[in-house]
Amino acid sequence: MSPFKRLRAWFRPDASRPLTQVWLASLWMAVLANWPLWRQLQSLPDNTGAHAVAFTAAFIGMVAAATGAVLSLLAWPRLVTAVLVVLLLGAAALAHFIGSYGIVFDPGMVTNLVQTDVRETRDLLGWRLLLSVLLLGALPAAWLLRRPKAPPQPVLGRLAGNLGACVLGLGAVVLLALPVFAQLSSTMRTHKSLRYMVTPLNAVYSLGAAAARSQAAVPAGPPAVIGADARLLPRAAGARPPLLLLVVGETARAMNFSLNGYARPTNPELTALPPAELTSLRDVRSCGTATAASLPCMFSPLGRAAFVDLKAPQQNLLDVLQRAGLAVLWLDNQSGCKGLCERVPHAFTAQLPAGAAPLPPGLCDGEECLDEALLHGLDQRLAALDPQRLARGLVLVMHQMGSHGPAYFKRSPPDLKPFQPECRSNALQQCPREQVVNAYDNSIAATDRLLARSVAWLRGQQARFDPGLLYVSDHGESLGENGLYLHGMPYAIAPREQTHVPMILWMPEGGALAASLKPGCVAGLRDRPASHDQLFHTVMGWVGARADVYRPAWDLLAACRNP
Repeated sequence: MSPFKRLRAWFRPDASRPLTQVWLASLWMAVLANWPLWRQLQSLPDNTGAHAVAFTAAFIGMVAAATGAVLSLLAWPRLVTAVLVVLLLGAAALAHFIGSYGIVFDPGMVTNLVQTDVRETRDLLGWRLLLSVLLLGALPAAWLLRRPKAPPQPVLGRLAGNLGACVLGLGAVVLLALPVFAQLSSTMRTHKSLRYMVTPLNAVYSLGAAAARSQAAVPAGPPAVIGADARLLPRAAGARPPLLLLVVGETARAMNFSLNGYARPTNPELTALPPAELTSLRDVRSCGTATAASLPCMFSPLGRAAFVDLKAPQQNLLDVLQRAGLAVLWLDNQSGCKGLCERVPHAFTAQLPAGAAPLPPGLCDGEECLDEALLHGLDQRLAALDPQRLARGLVLVMHQMGSHGPAYFKRSPPDLKPFQPECRSNALQQCPREQVVNAYDNSIAATDRLLARSVAWLRGQQARFDPGLLYVSDHGESLGENGLYLHGMPYAIAPREQTHVPMILWMPEGGALAASLKPGCVAGLRDRPASHDQLFHTVMGWVGARADVYRPAWDLLAACRNP
């Protein structure tokens, strides 16, 4: 049989042949598992009129041909079925999450998924996900598994057929793209998020890219030392050591804080504090759009621009503060500190210190705790720290569960739900948007209570310390704007809702820090642009720590200090 006839035979509609299975599965995934992409394409304002149908059909054909071309290289009898089953199930799950929340699957999202704990994963599960996996993934996968085994073929013949199918698929992509190239180029340039919605090709690329980055980031040894010369500035005789409570918020967006002009009273308790003691910065940008990206960047002295290019791990703010001689403690009510707290004392909320009373009923349900649990047993936690370090000062970090979605209704206690009715489902797109916002705003009110009670606890420490509080969220959140929910969009195309975060400073009147600043200067920072880049240096300046990595120009309070 001639090579041409052999190649033509491989494309006969015989479902036992690997190439036939590849192209049938590619067509299924392109047409059905990419339904969120086709819905988004049809909703674009520049994709209207009669040509919209032709453009969408060409796009579907290109996705099917590109998928088939790539998978043709894997069309080996002992490999192809397993590969296609995994891809079909994965594409079905992705169709649910992309279609329901508008998320995109890039290498950063892969990192987020790897670092997500069981509690967060559980909130994303539901019957709609199961239905999508069953209909779009399990159904065709079961059909594939029931196909008879392909007849034996010579290795070279199989290789030639696979390569030929790949070339034909790529040729089809080119032929389909040529008539619509102008619109295709304009659409992909204007709407960059579309490229992250192509399933499963983008997912395979993102998994590979994330794995390559992870492998490249494996340290050969301990993280590089920074701030080796860390030290504390001398204090006046009799001055109390600093106590900075650094509250790291989760998924809070600045625009939903009434302190920043939001019409709803989401910050009633903070608003009741003396205005001279509290300053809310209204124009703060995050390092990233997800915890895995933002948290390490926030605690680095480099700033976002340099941090994203960091090739090897290095120490962070907590290491430098501890090296300077301060006591440092990290308390976590979420999925962990992303490696930041490994070298300093740290604990989870459920890990009660010796001598602490049991957690009050209702704070924890056995699976997760409300953020108020962070305040429980604090005196006992401090008593367990090195007393010599405590005498020099303390930086206490509280990592919130905050407003983590999609189950926003779980983030506020039953007695603190002022905005009703609230969405009580993790399928946000199935709730009226006003109910989604209600549930989210209730979580902001819960953060307001946590911060106000933290201030009350800090006031009780004034006989021993010079206290202060700095609150900042790691990233924001989309609540249905432009069809997007949750967070994690690539930073370059992320909406403001995911990068505009709250930052709040509290300094009691009569404290050493407040006395060292020019009157009214901190209030003047309210509307000045700021970012996570300044957190490291602001904290260093706040507690009187210095090192070669400290940049006064990035210290928010430096310009306000009296000479």
